Amino acid sequence: MGLLGMFRRRPHERAGFELYGAAVGAARSPALFAALGIPDTVEGRFDLVSLHVGLLIRRLRTDGHARGPLLAQAVFDAMFADMDLNLREMGVGDLSVGKRVRRMWEAFHGRALAYEAAIDSGDPAALADALDRNVWRGGAPEGAPARLAAIARAQAAHLAGQGIEAMVAGRVDFLPAEGLLDAA
Repeated sequence: MGLLGMFRRRPHERAGFELYGAAVGAARSPALFAALGIPDTVEGRFDLVSLHVGLLIRRLRTDGHARGPLLAQAVFDAMFADMDLNLREMGVGDLSVGKRVRRMWEAFHGRALAYEAAIDSGDPAALADALDRNVWRGGAPEGAPARLAAIARAQAAHLAGQGIEAMVAGRVDFLPAEGLLDAA
């Protein structure tokens, strides 16, 4: 079985990696780190990637199309394949990579659930509180959690307006951080 056989078995794998890459691109915007005082560390980058990937997975998982949840799983799989690779490139030993990836999975899962519940609650302060706890560990610059919450809600609304067929093809569009920061 060749390379094409692999994609027949997992038809959404390629799209999952492309969608994940778009989320990472949006999360890595230097403007977010500079304007909001988010630490430009491994942890700070993980927190923003988790937020953007969580928003994307939420969008896909709640889509009425049968492919939505399959794509959501493909994005999740792409994220943790990338985390595994990054840990190995950072020199983490083979024996501890699995444990660290598991801790990252648990952290991502907890954040994604907290952010989704906060967005769905309709309480504007709930998302800001969840972001303050996770991104800044309770030590955010004044107003930064509310601004990031506004950005996350804008991204979620923008994602909701995008068709599933484009996402099946691996295309998703995130709003530019600079414009969102001006509005937040």
